[in-house]
Amino acid sequence: MQSQNVPNYLPQAILVTLFCCLPFGIVAIVYAAQVNTKLQVGDYEGAMQASKSAKTWCWVSFGSALVFFVIYILFIIVLSSASQIR
Repeated sequence: MQSQNVPNYLPQAILVTLFCCLPFGIVAIVYAAQVNTKLQVGDYEGAMQASKSAKTWCWVSFGSALVFFVIYILFIIVLSSASQIR
């Protein structure tokens, strides 16, 4: 059965929504929720596309949080260095 091969990425979408980036995580949840619905109506190609989109948005959410964290750490380091110069 083809439906067994389509991951919906819903747990990952929920986790990145809670811990990474809320707006991008919500988009991931929406696409993840579409996977099972499309499979139920027999739209295998649509389910595959929704699965791919959910995975992409999970990575976008995770990546944006990672970039934000790195920028934050660099900012703290720069402020720490600047305060030591005085």
